[in-house]
Amino acid sequence: MSAVISDPVIPSTDTKHFPSPADFPGSPLSEAFKQPMMLGLFLNLQDIQRNTLPTSNTWTFDYNARIVQQGEALGFDLAFSRTQWLPKGGYDGEASLDSFIALGAMAAITKKILLISTIHVLYGPLHPLHLAKYGATLDHIAKGRWGINIVTGHRAVEHEMFGWPRIEHDTRYKLAAELFDVVQTLWTSDENFSHKGEQGWTVHNGFITPKPRFGRPVLVNATGSDAGIDFAARYSDIIFVTSPGGSGIDAALATLPDHTAQVRRAAANVGRNVRTLINPVIVSRDTERETEAYADAIVAGKLAGGLSAGNQYDSDAHAWRGRKDGTRNVGRGLGGNIEIVGTPEQVVDQLLALKKAGIDGVQLGFFDFEKDLAHFGESILPLMKQAGLRI
Repeated sequence: MSAVISDPVIPSTDTKHFPSPADFPGSPLSEAFKQPMMLGLFLNLQDIQRNTLPTSNTWTFDYNARIVQQGEALGFDLAFSRTQWLPKGGYDGEASLDSFIALGAMAAITKKILLISTIHVLYGPLHPLHLAKYGATLDHIAKGRWGINIVTGHRAVEHEMFGWPRIEHDTRYKLAAELFDVVQTLWTSDENFSHKGEQGWTVHNGFITPKPRFGRPVLVNATGSDAGIDFAARYSDIIFVTSPGGSGIDAALATLPDHTAQVRRAAANVGRNVRTLINPVIVSRDTERETEAYADAIVAGKLAGGLSAGNQYDSDAHAWRGRKDGTRNVGRGLGGNIEIVGTPEQVVDQLLALKKAGIDGVQLGFFDFEKDLAHFGESILPLMKQAGLRI
């Protein structure tokens, strides 16, 4: 038998008919959701060269795999990294691994941590049968620990690399909704499935097996626009938010409560419950004097102009629009979506404040991943447990 849809898929106002891994007690996602504050690693699979202060960091798979294993040993819940498609000179260095492949490969060398692959789902375009089959395969290899960070693309130069002009902002989310209605049907349907997509692909009697272990892989989306929040509320389990007030912690804490409340309302309106995640960089040592010296050394070592060559490309991303107002971005330029600087006790106080502001998890970045993650595990994590942020 075949299920045939001749008209474009209309994003449903009720997506509960597509199961989430969170609906399955004992799934890796359900276990992660038990944490008062989820902990993640925001890996850097790029050759970053923005600072003269030495670090252990490299873009290599072996280094990042060790960081993920180090995080897993500390009880971290998830890991992912960005992926970009930029012309020569568009990265901070000469090398950049693909998140889809790299995070998927880490499934074979880890046991508990969720592995989220960033995928630009509209570039190519990636056929829904490929996405469904690849996803189900990685889901089984990882035993339900693999997922997709859904990216629709905000830089014109990236769309142009794949041969067409940038797709209009809200249209991208409409196309992504159609794509994931089809992919989720393939993940869940026991019958053949046909559909003609608006972006040029067609599925005729499509079928994939095995099915994912817990309904489907984990879905994550980073967004800040109304259209993006609406999409994420309907399809994602975790929504990666940006501080509307800039990277300074005080400005972030002042603006995040309204933003996270908007995200929760959007999910509740379609009968879903999602988690919010934000990406801080943590700069910490045991004393205030040591911490300030470390932060000052990072700032002093910044290369003039750095490359953030990516920031020079035209972008229509909504989440970062507030950063263009220099009066709101009051951080030190240490990196990350927001900056958490302080002794272990001060770091935990700031994490508690983020929890109060509606943040369910932090996807952590560090200036020196190996050294700073070890310090986090030794000095900060025990205090998080004492404070009730971890169980």
